[in-house]
Amino acid sequence: MMPASFEYARAASVAEAIALLHKHGADAKLLAGGHSLVPMMKLRLARPSVLIDIGRLRELAGIKHEGGRFTIGALTTHAALAASKELEKRAPALWDAANQLGDPQVRNRGTIGGACAHADPSADYPAVMLALDARLHVEGQKGKREIPADKFFVGTFETALGDGDILTAISFADAPNSAYAKFHSPASHYAVVGVAVSLTLKSGAIAASRLAVTGVGDIAFRATAAEKALIGGKADDAEAGRRACSGMASGVEVRGDTFASGDYRKAMTEVFAARAIRIALKRA
Repeated sequence: MMPASFEYARAASVAEAIALLHKHGADAKLLAGGHSLVPMMKLRLARPSVLIDIGRLRELAGIKHEGGRFTIGALTTHAALAASKELEKRAPALWDAANQLGDPQVRNRGTIGGACAHADPSADYPAVMLALDARLHVEGQKGKREIPADKFFVGTFETALGDGDILTAISFADAPNSAYAKFHSPASHYAVVGVAVSLTLKSGAIAASRLAVTGVGDIAFRATAAEKALIGGKADDAEAGRRACSGMASGVEVRGDTFASGDYRKAMTEVFAARAIRIALKRA
C-alpha cells in the first residue's frame, strides 16, 4: 500500500525541528530511521500531514560513557549499539536487545529513540529501559526535561511525549549484571515475550533487582513481586531465580493472538525471566 499524501521538511537543528513541530501542530510527525512510522503510514494507520526529517542531526547520535553513566543519542542506530564493546561490558542488557532486534536492514537504519518513542507493546527497548532505570531526555517549546522510564511508557503506542517534544537522548547508570532474553516472532522478530533484568550483587547475593517484561501486556511492565522475591538469593543458585519468577505475569491482562495464546505467553514469561536472570548472574 501507499501512504496518504504529506509534505516534507528537513530540520537542520533540534531547535528548528521543535519550531516546525510547533508550526504544524499535532498532524506533524518526526522521521528518524522510519522503521516504525513508515509501515504504519503504508497501512494508513498513521496519516501525518507533514514529515519532519531529523535523521541527519549528528548531535543526536552517539554513545558516551562518563562517571559510571551512559548517555546515548536518540538517533543512535541499533547496529551501533550492537557493536559497542562498552555496552557489552557495562550495560549488556541493552547490548543483548540490540543484537536480537530485527534484521540487518532494520538494525542499520532504525534508532533507539524512534523505537522508544513509538512504544510498541512488543518492542524490546521499553523493558530494557525499565530494567536499567533509564531517564529519557526531552526537548520542546518549554525547554528541556528528563522523564524516568517508569513514567515514559504510558500505554500502547503511547508515551509521555507531548506533541511538540523531541526525544534527544537516553541515560542510565552502569549495569554490568544485566541481561535481556526473548522469544521472538519468526516473521517480525518482535518479542512474543521479552524479559530484561538488572541485578546488584553484594557478598555473593542479590541485593537489589529490576525485572521488566515486554510483549505480554498492552505495555511493558515491571515485575515487582519477582523483584522482591529475588532479594537475598545467592548468585550461584539458579533454582532460586526460577522460583522467584513463578506467576510473575499474574494480575496482567495478557495478550493473545494467532501465534501465541495468553496462557502460552504467561508460561514463557517465567521461562525467559529465569533465563535472563541466569545470564545476568553468569556475568558476575
